[in-house]
Formats: sequence, structure tokens, C-alpha cells
Amino acid sequence: MSVINEVDVQALQDTTAAVQANPKLGQATFSLNGSWQGGCRLTAETGAMTQGGERDQTRVARYVMSSDEPVALLGTDTAVSPGEYVLQALAGCYTVTLAVNAAAQGIELKSFRLELEGDVDLRGFLGIDPSVRPGLQQVRVCLHVDAPDTTREQLEELLSLVENRSPIRDSLISPVDVVATLA
Repeated sequence: MSVINEVDVQALQDTTAAVQANPKLGQATFSLNGSWQGGCRLTAETGAMTQGGERDQTRVARYVMSSDEPVALLGTDTAVSPGEYVLQALAGCYTVTLAVNAAAQGIELKSFRLELEGDVDLRGFLGIDPSVRPGLQQVRVCLHVDAPDTTREQLEELLSLVENRSPIRDSLISPVDVVATLA
């Protein structure tokens, strides 16, 4: 078994081959259930995951997350803000995508860290200016990668792969259908 960056390269190759042979295996659905806690607070728990139309029986853990807003944004600052969760989701996805693609290329990472910032214009959220989007205006990601046997050019190519293959980045830069219904 070859392990690079704590990624099982053989398992990665096997998974890639399985999805190539049966594209249905590449279809995954994540779920989350949340309950309002008053004010700007929410508590949410991860739900079932399906892959290839089948419930993933290996995913038995449930993770609880809370969100709130800073006091300056009408919250009580008791938890991470939804905007920070968006940044964390992108950072987490970049981490997976970077580690896996580096391993696939035989690039050993000694360490890396990410710095993210996201700008929002509250005039959109507050309904002050209908021409202003309520969402993030820009997200900036700075990666500090320590890969001793890797050139700057190789790291730039790896970053390009990460940007092109990150599902969360793609979700942020491309229109995604979000369908809300009342139960």
C-alpha cells in the first residue's frame, strides 16, 4: 500500500477506476437537518449520505454544528457565522483536493495552511439596495504550501488542479439550483 500525504494512493486509484467503470458511483448526496434556536442561532446535524443511489452504511457518525452571527451583525456571537462556514467549507474542500491530487502526482506535502477572506455588502441582505447581491462579493484564498522536493511551477499546476476540481469552489463560482419548499 502506497500512502502519500496520509492518502491511500491505491484506494484513490481503485475509486477512480470504479467511478470510470460505473459513473453512477460518482453521484453522492449529503444531507443536513437544522433547527432554529432563536435570534440568528441554528443547530444542525449531519444526516445520511447516499452514493450511487445507495445509503452509505459506513457513515454512521452524526456531527452537530451551530451557527450564529457576530453582535455587529445582529447575532449573539455564540458560534461560527454562516459566512465563516462557507469559508471553512471551501478551505476543507481545498484541503481534500490538494492532498489527494498531490498524492496522485507523488508530491509529498510537509505542511500547508490556508488563509481565507470573504467580503459581503450588507446593503443586499438588509434590502437597502436591490442592485447589491446579498451574498459574498469576493473570496480570497492564500495557500502556504511546504513541499520541499517540489518546484514553484509544480505547486502552481497543483493549485490550478485544485481550483478546477474543488466541488465547493465550483459551487461558489457556478450557478447552483437551490430549491426551497414548505413542508
